[in-house]
Amino acid sequence: MSTLSELVYAQGRSSEADVEWLHRLAGDGQLLADLAFADIVIWVPTPDDSFVAVAHTRPGGAATLFYRDIVGDRVRPQWRTQVREAFQSGRIVDSASPDWFEETPTRVRAVPIVRELSREGHAVTTVGVLTRHTNLGETRTPSRQQITFNDCADDVFGMIASAEFPDLSAPTAPRRGAPRASDGLIRLDVDGITTFASPNALSAFNRMGFDDELEGESLAEVTARILPAKRQDVDESLPVVVSGRAPWRADMEARGVQVSLRTIPLRDRGTRIGAIVLSRDVTEIRHQEQELITKDATIREIHHRVKNNLQTVASLLRIQARRTHSDEARDALTQAMRRVSAIAVVHDTLSEGLAQNVDFDDVFARVLKLVAEVAAAPNTRARTRTTGKFGTLPSQFATPLALALTELVTNAVEHGLAGQEGDVEIAAERSGEMLEVSVRDTGVGLPEGQVGRGLGTQIVRTLIQGELGGTIDWHTLMGSGTEVTIEIPLRYIGGSAA
Repeated sequence: MSTLSELVYAQGRSSEADVEWLHRLAGDGQLLADLAFADIVIWVPTPDDSFVAVAHTRPGGAATLFYRDIVGDRVRPQWRTQVREAFQSGRIVDSASPDWFEETPTRVRAVPIVRELSREGHAVTTVGVLTRHTNLGETRTPSRQQITFNDCADDVFGMIASAEFPDLSAPTAPRRGAPRASDGLIRLDVDGITTFASPNALSAFNRMGFDDELEGESLAEVTARILPAKRQDVDESLPVVVSGRAPWRADMEARGVQVSLRTIPLRDRGTRIGAIVLSRDVTEIRHQEQELITKDATIREIHHRVKNNLQTVASLLRIQARRTHSDEARDALTQAMRRVSAIAVVHDTLSEGLAQNVDFDDVFARVLKLVAEVAAAPNTRARTRTTGKFGTLPSQFATPLALALTELVTNAVEHGLAGQEGDVEIAAERSGEMLEVSVRDTGVGLPEGQVGRGLGTQIVRTLIQGELGGTIDWHTLMGSGTEVTIEIPLRYIGGSAA
């Protein structure tokens, strides 16, 4: 299914500002659908004087009319005239009589989506049309809550038609924990007095310590009575949110209960007439978020301590290597120190962020400096360079790959370029399905058909073939030098790499 942006841009009649406006409106599609107890569809004009649906939201508290998503479909003939009239006139257009959709009676309202008005108050930039499709097949005597919700929906539709909703001054806060109409709705008049409070909203305030009725009370005063007098961490935006004056979100906490509030000021042609305050008890969500933050901090601390311990082990190996009198033992200890240090680099990178993925280009750059310092003999001058991008890898794949490349570059410097000057190039090429890495040197090369049988070669084979499920091949380049080619299928790391 195409995204909203793709569908809008495909019509060739909208600017970036129009698309941003439509995205903001579509982001509140669920709120509108729940307030109106109806399906909400957003249409944009096509080059051939028709309209195409770019967003669709079903109501949470009523039966939907569209059991199949209609995003990407062209407007049906029975709605085209109504939608076109709303778009061209900049006025809300209601269906004259019930419309039948798949044997279900419906009522359709077409609302022009206006982004800009002239000084005289006429629509200058109409970017699309919003339609409300109400199912009349389940008509019953509406409750006071349903009547209030519908009145709120009508007020917001009027703001959409007068370029007052969505409000671009409202912060684009994360949706997690965002209040919904069904979670709790409070209607305020222009003075901030509660004229309606849904049962869920009243229950949330009761849990925070308010044991009376909200209706007839100033929400700002109720909030001031609930909050502890000496509490220092009260959200600074809370006063303007509970007074209904700003389209912001704020959290309030009392008696161990946290409630998230979102205010939508209501206006009629620029004049403030009241506000909708959505409320949601987010106590459990905030507890879960705090637990995640604590766990993330713990994981980072573990990686930091592992890195410190590995560096301590590497230091001990370095000291032991310096004190030994056997060249063979010194080389073995130096190689062990280098391998431990390469693993420490990965853990050091993981300790710096919350994600368990690492930027392997950064990791390998640090490993390469380590290898060059350790592997270069007094009579050897190796120039190393890296081309291409490795990208992001999960930690469980970054560690074996870093170790394997450490061994290969070390071998290229110590054996391929032993006692001479030369180059070592590490080339990475990443596609959607494969990561290919080549390590080339300009050294003496390998005898054709022969591959080293030492511990380093065995480690590399085990890491690439066993740990990463890849393949590795050694061969001599034309003229001189050795090239080692590694291929790692990315299907083994699934969606965790980027």
